[in-house]
Amino acid sequence: MAQLRHDYSEFVARDVAIVVVGPENAAAFAKYFEKESLPFIGLPDPKHSVLKLYGQQVNLFKLGRMPAQVLIDKAGIARYVHYGHDMKDIPENAELLALADEINAVPSPIAPRHV
Repeated sequence: MAQLRHDYSEFVARDVAIVVVGPENAAAFAKYFEKESLPFIGLPDPKHSVLKLYGQQVNLFKLGRMPAQVLIDKAGIARYVHYGHDMKDIPENAELLALADEINAVPSPIAPRHV
């Protein structure tokens, strides 16, 4: 999440909303967001409801939920999905920003892009 904070203004400039979904309960999630002064939206998901919708995996041997990045266009269509294999497997902001530019430039998607 700290990575996203570094370029937050770049995401905002591209009309991209960042929503972080986490496995904590609402109180713990709110406390973390306040402590870290995160500028984006946080959605607690302790029952893994969102996780199940997007097929994000939980790996108990790697301490829980694996990272996933989903870019959803303004029509609500997932246009890019990246499922990390470990906590370090996260796309760089530059890649996400370039994909956001690409998504914003094309009015009607054909199919989601998976990595």
